[in-house]
Amino acid sequence: MFRFDASLAVRLHRDPVDFRESINGLTAIIEQSLALDPFAAAVYGFTNRRRDRIKLIFWDKNGFWLLLKRLEGDRFKWPRRQQAVVEITIEQLQWLFDEIDIDAMKRHSKRRVG
Repeated sequence: MFRFDASLAVRLHRDPVDFRESINGLTAIIEQSLALDPFAAAVYGFTNRRRDRIKLIFWDKNGFWLLLKRLEGDRFKWPRRQQAVVEITIEQLQWLFDEIDIDAMKRHSKRRVG
């Protein structure tokens, strides 16, 4: 079993993709459309048009992982930001899995004493 390290970058593709795409098709989107490195220390997330599925792809030393989560009656709250690639944290990815709207969540600002 694997765990996502907190230092791992998470990049979500804003637009829906055809979910018939597998590893080769998704890495081509990462390289050509997003101009990013699929071998980087990052998890890349994709969703379908109905927003009831998520595919994650990432490189792990000697091969790619491809993970799929399908909701049976709900929809994922995909970020509504305008950039082609939305960067989030591992914690926010977990919120997304739990169907929490990450755009609505706000952290407290950091305070400095002194």
